[in-house]
Amino acid sequence: MCGLTGWVSYDRDLTLGGDTTEAMTRTLECRGPDDKGIWLSRHAALGHRRLSVIDLELGRQPMQVTPGDDAQPVLVYTGEVYNYLELKTELEGLGHAFRTSSDTEVVLHAYLEWGAEFPERLNGMYAMAIWDPRTEELLLVRDRMGVKPLYYYPTADGVLFGSEAKAILAHPEAEAVVDAEGLAEIFALVNTPGHAVFRGMHEVVPGTVVTFTRSGATTTTYWTLQAKPHTQDLDATIAHTRELLEDIVRRQLIADVKVGTLLSGGLDSSAVTALAAKALRDQGSDERIKAFSVDYKDHGETFRDNGIWMDPDTPYAVDVAEHSGAEHVIVELENHHILDEDVRAAVLRAQDLPVSTGDMEHSLFHLCTALKERVTVALSGEAADEIFGGYNWFFDKEAVEGDTFPWYDAWRRLGGIATLRDIGLWDRLGLDAYVKRRYTESLERVPKLPEDSPEEARMRELTWLNIWHWEKFLLDRKDRISMAASLEVRVPFTDHRLVEYVYNVPWAMKNFDGREKSLLRAAAAHVLPESVLERRKSPYPSTQDTAYVTALRDKVAGLLDGDSPVLKLVSRDGIRALLDRPVEEYAALGGPWGTRGVMERLVEFDAWAERYGVRIEL
Repeated sequence: MCGLTGWVSYDRDLTLGGDTTEAMTRTLECRGPDDKGIWLSRHAALGHRRLSVIDLELGRQPMQVTPGDDAQPVLVYTGEVYNYLELKTELEGLGHAFRTSSDTEVVLHAYLEWGAEFPERLNGMYAMAIWDPRTEELLLVRDRMGVKPLYYYPTADGVLFGSEAKAILAHPEAEAVVDAEGLAEIFALVNTPGHAVFRGMHEVVPGTVVTFTRSGATTTTYWTLQAKPHTQDLDATIAHTRELLEDIVRRQLIADVKVGTLLSGGLDSSAVTALAAKALRDQGSDERIKAFSVDYKDHGETFRDNGIWMDPDTPYAVDVAEHSGAEHVIVELENHHILDEDVRAAVLRAQDLPVSTGDMEHSLFHLCTALKERVTVALSGEAADEIFGGYNWFFDKEAVEGDTFPWYDAWRRLGGIATLRDIGLWDRLGLDAYVKRRYTESLERVPKLPEDSPEEARMRELTWLNIWHWEKFLLDRKDRISMAASLEVRVPFTDHRLVEYVYNVPWAMKNFDGREKSLLRAAAAHVLPESVLERRKSPYPSTQDTAYVTALRDKVAGLLDGDSPVLKLVSRDGIRALLDRPVEEYAALGGPWGTRGVMERLVEFDAWAERYGVRIEL
């Protein structure tokens, strides 16, 4: 999996920049606890931290085809290419010779053979930087769906880059400044691709290559969704979806280390777990897939249906494990686990931004830490809701017919937007205008067909918005928190073949029986128990313990002490108004979408601004 960073300067000698490169690389230690490497040349410096997954001995980076030949391209790479064995065979047929069994070396040879067009041939999740001394060009490449992060920060004579913002901010020329637009990104839940919040910093947009030369930077898009006619009937569509899923999961089980799954008991993670168990059986393995779930102590006895979380996860996860023959591990948490200051600091440090969904992020960190004790790689169910249509807002008339991002209807109904208005933050940051601008920009990019009916065209829009914006948030959260625990998480539902295919399946087929994710349900029916097939969607578990909310309230009260950074955005009277609300309102329907979510975000913002030394410029 790993982490990468580096520095290109066309006006300086970077063979003298070892200390700075080392400092940048050190920030990514959690992403790569197994090994590190630094490569220095006159105009480029590269750093790498390695989490060893394939070819544990010889896959070290930075990598060159011929070690020590500094006239040849050098690569730092993070992620996995799942079709690397097929590519290796093809490249060997073209005369390439390999000295390792790693996918990293295959990627490097692919660049040498096909040049800047090589990403079109890759299937996987990846982010990489290639310095080519023959042309003095730097290529930054990101996978199609943006599973692996990659940032860059242009300088007067080159560029800084890294898997995480913290690696760039470790360089003395990078400043942690956030202006009004960066603040809007933090609080508006827009998740604009390419936007990195810190002024001057950018995110490599998924499916693009950013090339830097002495004359500047250019961005090339090598993949984007396209609208195509769907010609198969329902039975053939279900069968093809099943074939894709089985092939994807089989490929993503390949590793030289132990692999498990994240299992919530919902349809998505249950399908991944059951398909992984089937793939192992089909290969003749007697190994049982290890499936990990999270739960709160006494959650089963105290659980209340609040309209969002309608039933506890654990009974369904147990059913899946028993049905598929998985080895099931339940990680049980209490309030002190998710309120632990060291855990909260680790999660904030992992994300580099205060994009808090509260206890869900902290429990996810505990879950990933528990996984790391048993496995190095885990498969997860993210992205199924976005591509198959699983969220409530796909079926809510107001959200479908609305003129904003569909999740805003839920955020509005559950009180989060009203609370931000009440404390003055929404209007102060001009979020109405910002959200409208980003929504309009995104709609202009939606791939459609001329023959689409108005309903089909609108459902394409909603799917695009979920894939291009909402999924970005979820993938980034899972990557950051899992890598903070040195755990590689693979996401089968982001395979571009599946995304391309399902995007073009008519909406009437995606929910052919009137339920969410009907197509996925039918495609995975052969491996799932009836209980999961009949279960309604439920989000990742969140604590319902009012003691947690009381503790959170105390943290909000602490913002009134001294000169808290958040007071530059919200008045003391606004915070006091939050504290005057009854605890029952904090704990009421909405979780991270309601008043409680606003409290979480204020606390996280304050800690982030303090710890990162952020300069706020409004």
